[in-house]
Amino acid sequence: MTERFVKHATFVVERTYAAPPARVYRAWADPAAKAKWFSKADIFEFRVGGREYSSGGPPEGPVFTFDACYQEIVPEQRIVYSYTLDSGDERISVSLTTVELIPIEGGTKLVFTEQGAFFDGHDTPEVREQGTSEMLDTLGNTLEQEV
Repeated sequence: MTERFVKHATFVVERTYAAPPARVYRAWADPAAKAKWFSKADIFEFRVGGREYSSGGPPEGPVFTFDACYQEIVPEQRIVYSYTLDSGDERISVSLTTVELIPIEGGTKLVFTEQGAFFDGHDTPEVREQGTSEMLDTLGNTLEQEV
């Protein structure tokens, strides 16, 4: 029998972008803009109570499914969503994420906070934090290219 366990964790990743909060917000709120730095959504309903859903992965590897529900949206300031992440038919985590956009001189400070429950060792907070860090770097590169 497989041992079942849950690892709870919170991590925070911060980035500073040389773009105003309106541009950074648009990168999250517009499906075409978001697809440049995040997986292209099969469903994208950017509103409180709306859903974002995407499924895909490498040809040889497992299919990852991201299924989110937007809980709170304050334009150009805050986005809060809860989401599940599955690998194939296995649920690997459930998380609550807050994205804060703080205006600073010359741009935006983004604070990404994730509180997660990671299941049975299929994913870890450390791996998720690293992936989030890389994702936010890709967002930064995308914002720089759009100048």
